[in-house]
Amino acid sequence: MKRNGSEPASTMKVPALLLSLAVIVMCSCSPTPVKKSSLSYPATRKDAVVEDLHGTPVADPYRWLEDDNAPETKSWVEAQNQVTFRYLESIPQRNAISNRLTQLWNFERWGTPTRRGDRYFVSRNNGLQNQAVVYSMGTLDGEMQELLDPNKLSSDGTVALAGAALSDDGKRFAYGIARSGSDWQEWRVREVATGKDLPDFVNWVKFSAASWAKDGSGFFYSRYDEPKQDEKLTKANYFHKLYFHRLGTPQSSDTLIYQRADKKEWNFNGTVTDDGRYLVITATEGTDPRNRVLYKDLSAPGGKVTELLMDFDADYTFLDNDGPVFWFRTDLDAPRARVIAIDVTRPERSNWREIIPQSEDTLTGVSVIGNRFVCAYLKDARSVVRVHALDGRRERDVELPGIGTVSGFEGKRDQQETFYSFTGFTMPGTVFRYDLATGVSTLWRQPKVDFDSSKYETKQVFYTSKDGTRIPMFITHRKGLKLNGRNPTYLYGYGGFNISITPTFSVPNAAWMEMGGVYAVPNLRGGGEYGEAWHKAGTKLQKQNVFDDFIAAAEWLIANHYTSPAKLAIGGGSNGGLLVGACMTQRPDLFAAALPAVGVMDMLRFHKFTIGWAWTSDYGSSENADEFKALLAYSPYHNLKKGARYPSTLVTTADHDDRVVPAHSFKFAARLQESHTGPNPVLIRIDAKAGHGAGKPTTKLIAEAADRWAFLVRELGMRM
Repeated sequence: MKRNGSEPASTMKVPALLLSLAVIVMCSCSPTPVKKSSLSYPATRKDAVVEDLHGTPVADPYRWLEDDNAPETKSWVEAQNQVTFRYLESIPQRNAISNRLTQLWNFERWGTPTRRGDRYFVSRNNGLQNQAVVYSMGTLDGEMQELLDPNKLSSDGTVALAGAALSDDGKRFAYGIARSGSDWQEWRVREVATGKDLPDFVNWVKFSAASWAKDGSGFFYSRYDEPKQDEKLTKANYFHKLYFHRLGTPQSSDTLIYQRADKKEWNFNGTVTDDGRYLVITATEGTDPRNRVLYKDLSAPGGKVTELLMDFDADYTFLDNDGPVFWFRTDLDAPRARVIAIDVTRPERSNWREIIPQSEDTLTGVSVIGNRFVCAYLKDARSVVRVHALDGRRERDVELPGIGTVSGFEGKRDQQETFYSFTGFTMPGTVFRYDLATGVSTLWRQPKVDFDSSKYETKQVFYTSKDGTRIPMFITHRKGLKLNGRNPTYLYGYGGFNISITPTFSVPNAAWMEMGGVYAVPNLRGGGEYGEAWHKAGTKLQKQNVFDDFIAAAEWLIANHYTSPAKLAIGGGSNGGLLVGACMTQRPDLFAAALPAVGVMDMLRFHKFTIGWAWTSDYGSSENADEFKALLAYSPYHNLKKGARYPSTLVTTADHDDRVVPAHSFKFAARLQESHTGPNPVLIRIDAKAGHGAGKPTTKLIAEAADRWAFLVRELGMRM
């Protein structure tokens, strides 16, 4: 949730405790091994745990699996992995798939350059490196100087760069690292000229960027208090605090800038304005796109934090300032967003000015570069970029190579160049330099992949969901595909947290299409493709809309002869894992295989772990009676029915996932194995020294993708 959630996340306020008196009865029952065809699943103990929620008794027999530190849980994980990997290793095509993935992945990949001071900074992966390396250069085509190689920080690639900030003069590089996929970060500072680290060390940072003071004396960041060692991957995260770290001093001396002891759910991010005068503080509540804004005048010694936007009525994303005039992208009275100006010396709403009005397309991001607004829009989930003058006049559109997704456009107010990356389902990220003065894009780096994109095509179709809503879907496959209903098809979705799923290149998906597969991506409600109204239509009491949209996509693919239930697999991660879990329990007849990854599977207890409380703005909470009823109706863990035949399932999670704790997948898999009837497998793959997904090393990405596709090759009866 985004910001600080399951793949997104703002900060959500947990409602007052409204649970009825809970009665929990613990009673150990002797485990019985479950025998299914040739598979013998590990014995999983069941406890008679029953909780009364709003007058409804809810059984939770596998709650003991929530304790990931317990020896019994560790033994269960080991036993499940033995069964899973024995099955996967028996698939003859697995090695060939792994080898092809390795070949495809072995291509040079570049980030978009950033200029600070007199140097450019860029990330590059030479192909099979576990982590990308950060370099600096005097000129765009000059000699590259290695600045940070995360591959040297661990022998197995499980230490990743998780955040970075360059001082305004380009002389110092603050960077955060994460270990084994955890959200926790440690920050250090490296001198660009020498490549050596300073003594500075900042720990227990989570869901925070770093922002340098204009004079380079230090940086602002946010953190939580240090947790107990055995609780750091599971305990709920509350009371974010914003600090200033002055270079050359210990973290214990850092200055506390802002906290709210009365608001444990508020999260803070501090951004220094381009002119260095203000610190703009964004206060979020969970994954709710709405936020509050405060600021501190850094030119006034001892200046206090001033409240600016505290009504929590819309999203206000700070863009830049012209003296006391602050520019924001906001969805206030504009669900597809617009740009407004607020003079902090006259902050009354009657004085606000609209700079760029809402358009028919969704305004997803704005940069202020070269004294212009560079605006990124989504038009039916594909990127469009427009350049506006500072008075709002539209100057031009940026010409893009086709249907795809743009990222980048980072820079400073006085810079006349910027860089962007363009990618599509069959086009890996290609980096362009953009001249703000002339509007000309110049190719800077184009990757060379062992994949012939000319043999594949992407089309966008529109279909009707259960309630009549028109939903877009991208379909990519080999040209000349026969619509005979027998094509193996992988239907991928997300549908939540205002996250837009747009065209992007993926090595695993390229391999899937080479194997003859169809790749389909519907843009479900709950996402941000059509603005806040689209997002809200897939939240809380309307969450079932998301599942209906996904099921309707599957039915459209079948009705239009792309595939059939025997050849259709579904997949998704995090909130997308919930999507898969809900749809496979609601319509097990519709899919041959399901791949739920790091999913939110227990919708009644997700808010009790790490940052799970932050997702209640999208999901609601079981502590509220009406939301409890809606959550129970689709919670994957609670809707598995004994004796039902479910699709062949490969659940995937990781032992260091402190975003969506692995207990979700553990409990779902245990109950699925107990409930499922039929010869097809229902397995769980638990990765070691890995987390929710960010920073996962290339070796692990290849291994996981090979296992997913090998599983589908067998379960969909594919020929290779």
